[in-house]
Amino acid sequence: MCGGPAFKPFAAPGRHLVLCTIAGLVAMSLSPLAVHAADPAGADATAPEATPARPRQALSLSQAQERALRYQPSLRQARGQTDAAAGRTEQARAGYLPQAALTGSYQRTTGNFALRPGSTPNMSSSRATTTSGWSSTTYNFLSFGLNASQLIYDFGQTDGRWLAAAASRDAARAGELTAEQQALLAVRRAYFLVRADGDLIGVARDTLANQERHLNQIQAFVRAGIRPEIDLAQARTAVANARVQLVTATNDDAVARAQLNQTMGNFENVDYDLADAGLAPVAGEQGPLDAMVGSALATRPELETIRRQRRAQELTVAALRGAFGPALGAAAGATEAGQDFGHLVPNWFLGLTLNWPFLQGGLTRGQIHEGEGVLATLAAQEDSLRLTVRVDVEQGQLAVRGAKATIAAAQEALASARDQLRLAEARYANGLGSVIELGDAQVAFSAAAAQDVQARFNLSSARAQLMAALGVR
Repeated sequence: MCGGPAFKPFAAPGRHLVLCTIAGLVAMSLSPLAVHAADPAGADATAPEATPARPRQALSLSQAQERALRYQPSLRQARGQTDAAAGRTEQARAGYLPQAALTGSYQRTTGNFALRPGSTPNMSSSRATTTSGWSSTTYNFLSFGLNASQLIYDFGQTDGRWLAAAASRDAARAGELTAEQQALLAVRRAYFLVRADGDLIGVARDTLANQERHLNQIQAFVRAGIRPEIDLAQARTAVANARVQLVTATNDDAVARAQLNQTMGNFENVDYDLADAGLAPVAGEQGPLDAMVGSALATRPELETIRRQRRAQELTVAALRGAFGPALGAAAGATEAGQDFGHLVPNWFLGLTLNWPFLQGGLTRGQIHEGEGVLATLAAQEDSLRLTVRVDVEQGQLAVRGAKATIAAAQEALASARDQLRLAEARYANGLGSVIELGDAQVAFSAAAAQDVQARFNLSSARAQLMAALGVR
């Protein structure tokens, strides 16, 4: 190497010997660079042993999903809405069941008789009123009663409200499944984002280590007078930029871990070592689109929710139409009243009730009109959602296919960039390349490594999106 063309301009034998010595040292310092570029995982094998950090908790994707389903507040909110809908169903059913009430009262009252205008009093009461006027004497009066009623028929009003509430409860349950799928999609994306950011930290560390080795090499060249000072300035800039990139990658990783904790419903900032590197292939991701769309239309909980809402609205409209007819019921009651417990007078009754509000100023018609408008809106929303499902599935499938193709291209680019960096380092060590060539090769390698990480993240994210589009948990 000392007799190569790189050293021909230096004719002095003494300087030639010095250059040969420096070149040999630089070549030895560059040898780990080539190995480092070819095998980033082993780049820090010779680094000083760091103080062992406290072991972090291992977390698999299935564990993250289980925690999200258990602790995510949005899911607890959806379950609470389902419970509330179940309570409204019980309320609507109450109109079908017998109603009974106990009453009781105690009064301290005067006993004055008041003649009502237009009435014809008997002689004794008239004589009493005329002779005695009014009195401030008070008496005890006790009254106890039991009243019961039972609806017999009301033209489907109560039945329709009950069935509509049950359909709304079923819609809430389907909405709970939708919330679960959204939570799973969020935790999957957050999980693989943390995984990708961790890999990007590794890329940034490798880049910084390479740039620092380049800086050490260039410093030796500049001290020997082989390279100009501008090479050293550029190398120092590259090292500083690499440190900035490492800080940025570390901060992004911390933010991603906080988001992962949020999607799992963790109120504390817990750190993890992630166990899974990617999502398994989704069944049918390479299959025909129409088959996947048909499967999604049958399983997406959003569609089931809106179908149940439509059914509830249809039953509500039917119940409103029943208001045009009367409501027939049975009633019974018993009372005891008197001035003291020893002299209570009993009474009872049995009967039928008929309630027919036949003139309401168009209230029932207006309610039916409103209900039919809501029903038409829900029908349009269902059609719109079916179109959205098709687009979601198609986009998810295309994203998976594109990510697969991108991974192959990214891996090819990474291999080429690794070779480019190795050759640029060798050329610079032999005095054939420039610092610009070396810097460009390092930048290209770092960008290709980051692109490879991004491609793998995109594939996992695309599969998570496709699973959500298909309604798969």
